[in-house]
Amino acid sequence: MSLPSVKKKPTLLLVDDDAIIADSLEYMLRSEYQIERASDRITSFELLNHLEVSPDLALVDLGLPPDIHKPDEGLAVIRKISQMHPSTRVLVLSGQDNEKHVFQAQEDGAVDFIAKPCDIAEIKSRLKKQIDVGGGENGSDGGMTGMVGSSEAIELLRMQIRQLADSPYPVLIDGESGSGKEVTARSLHLFSSRKNQPFFTLNCAAFNGELLESQLFGHARGAFTGATEMKRGFFEEAASGTLLLDEVADLPLDLQAKLLRVLENGEYYRLGETRPRHAAARVLAATNKNIFEAIDKNLFREDLYHRLSVLTIRVPSLDERDGDKIKLLEYFKQQVAVQVATFRLDDEALNCWMDYDFPGNVRELRNIIIRLSAKYPGQTVKVDALKQEMSGHQRHNQEENPEHWLKRALDNPDFQLDKMLKQVEREAIELAMTQHQGNISKVAAMLGINRTTLYGRIDRQED
Repeated sequence: MSLPSVKKKPTLLLVDDDAIIADSLEYMLRSEYQIERASDRITSFELLNHLEVSPDLALVDLGLPPDIHKPDEGLAVIRKISQMHPSTRVLVLSGQDNEKHVFQAQEDGAVDFIAKPCDIAEIKSRLKKQIDVGGGENGSDGGMTGMVGSSEAIELLRMQIRQLADSPYPVLIDGESGSGKEVTARSLHLFSSRKNQPFFTLNCAAFNGELLESQLFGHARGAFTGATEMKRGFFEEAASGTLLLDEVADLPLDLQAKLLRVLENGEYYRLGETRPRHAAARVLAATNKNIFEAIDKNLFREDLYHRLSVLTIRVPSLDERDGDKIKLLEYFKQQVAVQVATFRLDDEALNCWMDYDFPGNVRELRNIIIRLSAKYPGQTVKVDALKQEMSGHQRHNQEENPEHWLKRALDNPDFQLDKMLKQVEREAIELAMTQHQGNISKVAAMLGINRTTLYGRIDRQED
């Protein structure tokens, strides 16, 4: 007679430097979870590097040593978990719960934010909710929690992901900026047998020349000015996991040849070394550019294109996904509602929402919801207020009659010049960020300011 199988408890990684809080949480949660603990960024990184199986959940404090009054260390842990164990669902438990920190944690991969102090019943409820959401990973939508909607276009994308997830070949992911190419890549990883291995993303447009080569392949100490210590590259860090090369069309020609060598025989060299190394990661590539135009202009190697595009996936724009705009509205409202009371759109605003083409795709839609939630918590949003947040309407109104737009603003009895200038500055930065996919150097150049000034103005906008 065989013994009944014992259901394995979900694993929970707990990262908190306060021993009293950590001890209490472990005591209260150990009956339901297998607990792994770390007290700072360094020990959590060591633990993550040695775990053979990804934790089901992680509960991370933002304020970790050496500076417990800033969120930097906790955010670094969230990013590391997202890279090394992308199937792990990260919840933040922190007293640093201002709006800026909440949104940054979500950007870095957190799925929920619990403000301290919080009673244990609430923590248990939020953990269980994430187990229930993540528990369907082998089901129809598991691993695609960021891919919301039921349109024919998104269902086709899901089907392609399931078909291609476990193939060893590269996949070229094509789609407009903000359409969800990285979500697609992460879903390919999570549906594959590599899901417990690392997932890394390298934006090829964010670095230049030697620095980009170092990011890809690593470098030896002294390989170039400023290389004071050895550094492992993304191919080495990804090991047998998945490496997404985002904006691959921006890869310099000399690096294209080296990437081609990796794809052909797995061989690469660290900068400053002559010993070959071998890559085991599956390569995914993404672009929003017309790669054939780049080939025609001799900016991209045709042989590399054929290596990268053995398999191809096209991510549909939001305007092609009939009906998904409402589902995405509700999905992101629920995410933001963790910290603020949700807003609602009146009938006219809802019709405007459905008619709008969202040139920035899902990224623009999400940012609009974040701004509306911050400005109108628990309120009904009317169509004029909604249009103020839509970049397409703003461009149309300003291009159509800028004098009329300015006169209408001046006629407002609450007009404040500083407020209007800040709004214009914010919109200019956001449009430039969308156009250059967040590449700070290119955004700064477009705006005619240096990187330091740009960072300062972004921080000023967020204050």
